[in-house]
Amino acid sequence: MHRVGSSGNTSNSVRNRKEKRLTYVLNDADDTKHCAGVNCLAVLNSPEQDGHDFLFTGSRDGTLKRWALSENSATFSATFESHVDWVNDAVLTGGNTLVSCSSDATVKVWNGLSDGTCVKTFHQHTDYVTCLAAAEKNSNVIASAGLGGEVFIWDIEAALAPVSKSNDATADDCSTSTNGYAPIAAKGHKESVYALATNDRGTLLVSGGTEKVVRVWDPRTGSKTMKLRGHTDNIRALLLDPTGRYCISGSSDSMIRYWDLAQQRCLHTYAVHTDSVWALASTPTFSHVYSGGRDLSLYLTDISTRESVLLCTKEHPILQLALHDDGIWAATTDSSVHRWPAEAHNPLKVFQRGGSFLAGNLSFSRARVSLEGSIPVPVYREPSLSIEGTSAIVQHEILNNRRHVLTKDTVGTVKLWEVTRGLVTENYGEVSFEKKKEELFEMVSVPAWFTVDTRLGSLSVHLDTPQCFSAEMYSADLGIAGKPEDDKVNLARETLKGLLSHWLSKRRQRFGSQSSVNGELASGKEMPMRTLTLSRVEGDGNLENDSAVYPPFEFSVASPPSIVTEGSQGGPWRKKITDLDGTEDEKDFPWWVLDCVLNNRLPPRENNKCSFYLHSCEGANVQILTQGKLSAPRILRVHKVRICTR
Repeated sequence: MHRVGSSGNTSNSVRNRKEKRLTYVLNDADDTKHCAGVNCLAVLNSPEQDGHDFLFTGSRDGTLKRWALSENSATFSATFESHVDWVNDAVLTGGNTLVSCSSDATVKVWNGLSDGTCVKTFHQHTDYVTCLAAAEKNSNVIASAGLGGEVFIWDIEAALAPVSKSNDATADDCSTSTNGYAPIAAKGHKESVYALATNDRGTLLVSGGTEKVVRVWDPRTGSKTMKLRGHTDNIRALLLDPTGRYCISGSSDSMIRYWDLAQQRCLHTYAVHTDSVWALASTPTFSHVYSGGRDLSLYLTDISTRESVLLCTKEHPILQLALHDDGIWAATTDSSVHRWPAEAHNPLKVFQRGGSFLAGNLSFSRARVSLEGSIPVPVYREPSLSIEGTSAIVQHEILNNRRHVLTKDTVGTVKLWEVTRGLVTENYGEVSFEKKKEELFEMVSVPAWFTVDTRLGSLSVHLDTPQCFSAEMYSADLGIAGKPEDDKVNLARETLKGLLSHWLSKRRQRFGSQSSVNGELASGKEMPMRTLTLSRVEGDGNLENDSAVYPPFEFSVASPPSIVTEGSQGGPWRKKITDLDGTEDEKDFPWWVLDCVLNNRLPPRENNKCSFYLHSCEGANVQILTQGKLSAPRILRVHKVRICTR
């Protein structure tokens, strides 16, 4: 007979709407490294001569990291974790204030020199926030834009003004209250915005996106000044000179354009790249421009003479560039970041090495040169410094025992994860994913109690109520010592207890040993009434509030997973399980998670039967009399089968 796990509640009929989800993100490698492509870069130069400069990197793994820079090294300094989706852009303002934006539709403000403290979260955008711009000499002005077509101009000082505390106010990090402040909305884009830039004083703002035009704004009022036409595809990168007169744009049409805003016209076009231009950076004097993009190449171009040189080629498309001293950092779709020689203060040194060419002014001219075989030779073969990342997971398969997930990363390494402990149990190396999946097949049927995705480059395990409570196993099958072998264990409940054991311990330290009484939180706050009306004490052979974490559900403290969820207020958040301090409550967690962990309650069951088939033992000559599917109440365990023959 197939070994099966029981199926619990498979219907959602008692709930009028979808409940909020809890996700936990697993990591098995060095947490000081990014595990997905790096979308953005920002450099903080120390005002002190002997002080450290810092590089900030924002990644598709949902985190930002700070690196202390020296001439020959970049040392990990801190992780900034709060976004729940890709970090798309980051800028520095006012010295050490870091501002980031994300595909989670938020803009976040951080203390850049802290250990990762989020100061404020803004929720004005309705879709992915793709880009930011900061005025170098006006620390109050920040602009943000995204796929919703909105462009907002923020007065950071006003937006960060202290919030008056009340009975409902909290002192938690990453407050979402704006104390009545609203940013200036620059209205005009009808489609997605991919690029922003502002001048030093913050008196001029330019934007571009899928409408293929460069829009110019007065950020003080949000009013439109002009539109510049010329590109034939999406505008992906923009630069403004310090005075605000000249603008450089890069587009998916492979062209770079140089604009005079005073004359409202394009002065030059540069056919340097053979594919989309995604990243731009300029020398301090705005005389030369560095460009990178989808063609994996980094070029330096003299704006006045049109002379270009190929600095380097990479294995991955270039997403963003950042100058630091005489080097340039390049972020790509890979998790590693590299610094290349740039000679930003004296770019003529690069051209003196030879290999330059004259940039054409038609998009097909650069492609034609490549077809003719006149491909430029890169000036530099190797970067001067690298910050290595780890390989992103690109393929996964949930095994039918519903406790293990097989994964494959970008370098072909295949690993086996145990989701109830959040760790890698086997590293198979570079083997066939499909063959390993076949080898690990078990004749077992367990309900699908979780889902998985790898959007962040790592395993994100999603728990949704009531489906997540549908799977149970016997303690004997889980190898839990000291527990009767016929005791049934709900996989989701024990996983939640393991995830929140640190939180529960901290909570007891704060509020006493009793974490809940009759549905009431120990802090004195009432659980929502739906908790009491929709939940029932669901026993698994014991009804006590058992807070012990069994070994099959103990999560690593060395590489703790991060929780991504939301409660009744404030929107989604992300935090490592070891960073929870016990103050989190129903405003932060879904009510059903607290009801499970604090009150030992599960949602009511509506379908308590599981289905199975009977098969004869391998090698036995026994005819199966029953054809088709059988069913049994909840979990079924067969101890002994006797075959009698005459």
